[in-house]
Amino acid sequence: MWRKCNKCGAPIFSEDVKAGDYICPKCGGYFRIHARRRIEMLADPGSFEEWEDALPVSNPLGLSGYPKKLSELQEKTGLGEAVLTGKMSMGGHETAVGVMDGRFIMGSMGRNVGEKIAKAAERATALKLPLILFCCSGGARMQEGIVSLMQMAKTAAALKRHSDAGLLFLSVLTDPTTGGVTASFAMLGDIILAEPGALIGFAGPRVIEQTIGQKLPEGFQRAEFLMEHGFVDAILPREKSREILTRLLDFHVQRGERTDGGTGDEICSQKVAWSKRMDMAEEAERQNHERIESALSLEAAGKRDMDAGQDTGREKNASGTEGQESSENLKKSKVSAWERVKLSRKQGRLTGLDYIQGIFADFTELHGDRAYGDDKAVVGGIATFHGRPVTVIAQQKGRNTKENIERNFSMPSPEGYRKALRLMKQAEKFGRPVFCFVDTPGAFCGMEAEERGQGEAIARNLFELSALKVPVLSIVIGEGGSGGALALALADEVWMMENAVYSVLSPEGFASILWKDSKRADEAAEVMKITAENLKALGVVERVIPEPEPAGKKNAEELCESLSEGFAEFLSRYGNLSGEELAAHRYERFRNM
Repeated sequence: MWRKCNKCGAPIFSEDVKAGDYICPKCGGYFRIHARRRIEMLADPGSFEEWEDALPVSNPLGLSGYPKKLSELQEKTGLGEAVLTGKMSMGGHETAVGVMDGRFIMGSMGRNVGEKIAKAAERATALKLPLILFCCSGGARMQEGIVSLMQMAKTAAALKRHSDAGLLFLSVLTDPTTGGVTASFAMLGDIILAEPGALIGFAGPRVIEQTIGQKLPEGFQRAEFLMEHGFVDAILPREKSREILTRLLDFHVQRGERTDGGTGDEICSQKVAWSKRMDMAEEAERQNHERIESALSLEAAGKRDMDAGQDTGREKNASGTEGQESSENLKKSKVSAWERVKLSRKQGRLTGLDYIQGIFADFTELHGDRAYGDDKAVVGGIATFHGRPVTVIAQQKGRNTKENIERNFSMPSPEGYRKALRLMKQAEKFGRPVFCFVDTPGAFCGMEAEERGQGEAIARNLFELSALKVPVLSIVIGEGGSGGALALALADEVWMMENAVYSVLSPEGFASILWKDSKRADEAAEVMKITAENLKALGVVERVIPEPEPAGKKNAEELCESLSEGFAEFLSRYGNLSGEELAAHRYERFRNM
């Protein structure tokens, strides 16, 4: 009968809370709302139609206890996952809608959350509907490792197609909206609204305080802070949310209607096409799920067949050409995942500039994001490859302590990502292929990065890269840390150096969060499936570049020659495709993650 306000601590009669839109009558503080209750508050009575309720459980890391936890949460919340999607009418306007629910693993985004949001965006596109998403999340779901990170790319790509169809996307940020959700779909709305006082940020306040060693100012990363810094269009009072959202739909209703004289048969055919597209996606998803389960069971049993490993090294990659990874080298290797992590971070390892200077000619560096400054953690410019102009971009670590400080230890700020995007869009304008070298522990988490929109900058890169109309190849050469790496890795193909790692967060962070013990980082590295070999088995990367010995100046020429040959093959496969074919291929690559 009674509840306690988590803001002022006052006891409140539960019925008063429900009747008052889940707002404290004493202090005005907002309670978090269950997804179905949110729908009830907004939808015209009886108009909500749920989409995609039940999806098969995803457990790509094979964590014991995780499927059971999901089952318990499904029973407790009455939800299939952390997001509820469907169609409703509001004020007479039909719209697609998605509402995240913080009761389900803090609204974190795993494979099924990303799948539901991507399908909702695709269905809204096919039906020419606006889309409203209510965001509430702690970020990517670490229990699903790199697969959860890929959902950032998948959802951004689906929203890019929805946007290109001229349809409205309204993003409503509620408390809290953080991490990978902030760096993907949450910050891609045509109009972004936020509930009063909502916590919104790429890195959480505690992480930032630990990073900079000082107390954060009052109101930092709250909705009003983001509006003041230009990342939110307006604050959305909950009691007026239906009125304001309906008015916004009123403004855009003509954009959602057919104005080309299309017939009902055409609309029907679009729905049939969408249905076929979903069938194809579900079949690809099923096959991918079977492949992942097979890879996990092999590893768990410790029965990796060496002959099969040789066959895998020779098998054709997704583009129909033979992979170049040395299966013999991988077969002989007994290096643990944690050793790979240490090798990826090792001082003296080849940097992005080392590869650029060893592979390309006439490199001319270009600076600045044209909005705030020049981030030295990201280098980029124009070069030639076999006489052909190309754009090259790299996350750059320092070769010594002084350079590392100057380059912020390869942790880009928003202006670094915006500089990269500016160069990519310039490459598209002039028809230049793009080569990206990924090497970062993650995007910089500091006050100034949040003030300048770290999450939005990463999200915008994903959004635009998904449809870039020139070939894009990304190579993880060292550390591939979370969304900070993904912002340069939404490519036609992603390759990895043999001693590189690519993960949703660091092993230390994974162990600290999951087991409350960062000293178990070596154990976490094995569980997370972050090595090149693991990720090729999962279908996240297409090619592993062998390192007969760890990459350094001693074998730089050999490695650059190997990459150069691979780059030439990549351009022969993708260089003659149209912009539309490239964008379609890239979309399908990440859509099936």
